[in-house]
Amino acid sequence: MKRLGHIIRKEFLELRQDPRLFGIVIIAPIVQLTMLGYAATTDVRNVPLVVVDQDRSSESRELVNRFDASPSFDVIDGLTSTDDVDGYLNTGKAWMALDIPNGYGEQIRAGRATTVQVVADGTDANSTNVALGYASTLVASYARELVSPTGEPQPPLVSADVRVWFNPQLESKDFMIPGILALLLLVVTTNLSSMSIVREKELGTLEQLNVTPISRWELIVGKLLPYAFIGVIDVLLVTLVALWWFEVPLRGSFLLLFAMSVVYLMTTLGLGLFVSTISATQQQAMMTASFFFLIPMVFLSGFVFPIENMPTVIQPVTYLIPLRYFLVILRGIFLKGVGLEILWPDALALLAWGVGILVLATLRSSKRLA
Repeated sequence: MKRLGHIIRKEFLELRQDPRLFGIVIIAPIVQLTMLGYAATTDVRNVPLVVVDQDRSSESRELVNRFDASPSFDVIDGLTSTDDVDGYLNTGKAWMALDIPNGYGEQIRAGRATTVQVVADGTDANSTNVALGYASTLVASYARELVSPTGEPQPPLVSADVRVWFNPQLESKDFMIPGILALLLLVVTTNLSSMSIVREKELGTLEQLNVTPISRWELIVGKLLPYAFIGVIDVLLVTLVALWWFEVPLRGSFLLLFAMSVVYLMTTLGLGLFVSTISATQQQAMMTASFFFLIPMVFLSGFVFPIENMPTVIQPVTYLIPLRYFLVILRGIFLKGVGLEILWPDALALLAWGVGILVLATLRSSKRLA
């Protein structure tokens, strides 16, 4: 027991002598719990909603006000034509659209039944199911409050005709599997590249490489290209399994999907290389990559929890997460069949992230190898 006690004491002393690792295992969990505790929510709130009010009567305005007053919905715009709905749902600016037909108010005043149409983006099946339930309940509650022209109780006059776009069957696998592709690329390539330079230092081969004719940029490229190749193979394999085994629809361009995956690989490899330059050991590199990058990215990217449901103070932070942009691109290509004419803002942000982190990591690596 005494010998065991000495070993335990030795391990704690070594941990304390490594302030970076000590900070990772003690401070990082507290920071993550504080931030992710707010982000991790399955509640559906502030669903972006556009309204097409073709009737423009007091009755239609009352229904719109009910949606606007609900904490579950956020009426972001009023449209004049149903043709404009496509742009909002394709770009993700709105999750749902409420279409009130012409003659709606007249039907209500006459005591005749009428229908409003609710169109939903079914990409995120779980959130859409919840949001549609909220919408149906709100319409039903409003209908029960209506009375006949004679003031007598009557059957509900208003019902909701629900239509779901992009994922009509609301299958969650169609939403999750493209996200899993992004997650696998992030975990595999970031972890592998994060230990590239650190491993050479631990093995004592970094000094040997420094005295060879190999230039620093050749060393960095040579370190990253194998992992880039692995990432490309993973993209092809996972896409093949998604299409043929899970039968996830690919409605957009495969070439665009592949090109955007390569841009994303620039980001994950650059991120891993950057972690490698700020870590002293492989253990430190893996812990830093996991605690400070991988876990926050998963929670704050919209992979698990919709960004719109997060507290407003957390939502701006998600713009710093490259996985957020790649998820929008993947789901747009797989489920919506859209191209760069819609996805260009996310593609540009992902490219900027990739180039920026690669340049920063390369500069730090050059200093580390000097």
